Amino acid sequence: MKDNIDFNALAAFRQDLHRHPELGFEEHRTAAAVAARLRALGLEVTVGIAETGIVGTLRGGQGPSVGLRADMDALAMSETSGRAYASEVPGRMHACGHDGHTAMLLGAAEVLAADPPAGTVHFIFQPAEEGRGGARRMVEEGLFTQFPCNHVFGLHNMPGIPCDRMAVVAGPQLASSDSWRVSFRGIGSHGAKPHQGRDAVTASGQFLAALQTIPGRVVDPLQPAIVSACAVSGGDMNALNVIPAEVQIGGTARAFSPDVRDQLETEIGRLARGIAASMCVEAEYTFIRRIPPVVNDAGATAIALAAAEEVSTGVDTGFPPSTAGDDFAFFSAEAPGAYVWLGNGPARDGALHHNPGYDFNDDALPTGVAFWVAVARKALGA
Repeated sequence: MKDNIDFNALAAFRQDLHRHPELGFEEHRTAAAVAARLRALGLEVTVGIAETGIVGTLRGGQGPSVGLRADMDALAMSETSGRAYASEVPGRMHACGHDGHTAMLLGAAEVLAADPPAGTVHFIFQPAEEGRGGARRMVEEGLFTQFPCNHVFGLHNMPGIPCDRMAVVAGPQLASSDSWRVSFRGIGSHGAKPHQGRDAVTASGQFLAALQTIPGRVVDPLQPAIVSACAVSGGDMNALNVIPAEVQIGGTARAFSPDVRDQLETEIGRLARGIAASMCVEAEYTFIRRIPPVVNDAGATAIALAAAEEVSTGVDTGFPPSTAGDDFAFFSAEAPGAYVWLGNGPARDGALHHNPGYDFNDDALPTGVAFWVAVARKALGA
């Protein structure tokens, strides 16, 4: 199979995407390039799903259908990799390898179009994975109604694993990714006369100090959970004798099970309101559900494992789950799904995902393309 693909040309395409990164729902150049290549292969091409999403459909006759998903968007950060093909767009870069994901799925489309399996393959190019809700939008706009799938698969690169190796594990793979906000509202006062007000700053401090009792003392210790405060805003550094009337705190919550996810939502609010009541201030609480956990279906995982064992030099079946999130969860809620990891080689200068020095490793392209081809054929019974 690998001899049928010009991987130098595929790498050049990937590097061109890297030069021209686009944020979620703004992937117009990327989407146009993807659609053009799919049309050149003779596939049915549907554009404009969730603004910039694309589905290329290959029909090989009667049989089941499978969805293969690649994300296309970049991140709002500046690149320091020093590559000759580094981002030409200020404040934008492909810091998570979605350029590589897109290229690998296009390579698989080329191979499968030349020798179609029995059944239907939907090549799903998703916009806005990086926190802007692209997968949810595609589902809401009828992705799986228009393109029904018996199975759906996702793949992500992983620095630190050799490029010819993979990791495939059943069960939880990625955590839910939710946001929360708490506003403590009191009565502002002179810093020298705190008794004349109601101190939102002290209430927020008590809340922050107690926040880790939720994963540490409330959630079952055998269930992973993370609650992190990531932003605090209150007062003015130019007015250090003023106790502000309001302090805002925001952060993230992560879990691998729906029950723990629900528990985190409840307990953060309970803690905020309880501290507010004890300090005679008010608390306004919002929990924003963004992405459910990614949990690999056992049957889909068995298909993915067989494919990975066929095309890689080794498969890690004990790879630990990640507390990062991926909205592939919305796809695997619609059809039995599996999300797998592909090695990206050593982390160059320690550059992992979302690092300004990160780059997708083009040496991973052959294994990635081969996996997509193998998993499609196995899912379709070929």
